[in-house]
Amino acid sequence: MLFKYRRVSALSGALGRYARESLGDDKALWEGADYLVPVPLHRRRERQRGFNQSRLLAGELARASGLEVLGSCLVKTRNAPPQTSLESRGREENVRGAYDVRGARKVEGKILILVDDVFTTGSTLRECSLELRRAGAGEVRALTLAQA
Repeated sequence: MLFKYRRVSALSGALGRYARESLGDDKALWEGADYLVPVPLHRRRERQRGFNQSRLLAGELARASGLEVLGSCLVKTRNAPPQTSLESRGREENVRGAYDVRGARKVEGKILILVDDVFTTGSTLRECSLELRRAGAGEVRALTLAQA
């Protein structure tokens, strides 16, 4: 959690390389993918933290895979409480309606890989995927660095 909460952004390189090396042969993940899409933070939270860890991971994965990062198409529109402070049911309610897609034309019919740092209940990935599909994405796959 040094990476996420202690502002050690320099770990993104090693963590991104680890993820790519671990998943490099996973054709079901990479084959036909068009873009990497990091799970966004609300702008206030990103300002407080100084970076978006999912965006940094996506950047490292982009360098290794050759895929482009769509860093501003998925946005967090509501500054919801951190998921870590909530139980499973509360997490689903906390993220419902908190994300939006800007520039939907870019994702229409595309295969996207959603990038997040930690998977706990899947609420965040589910909500982000739902919004991307509503915007016309052909398929949304997910990659997380860790599972809590």
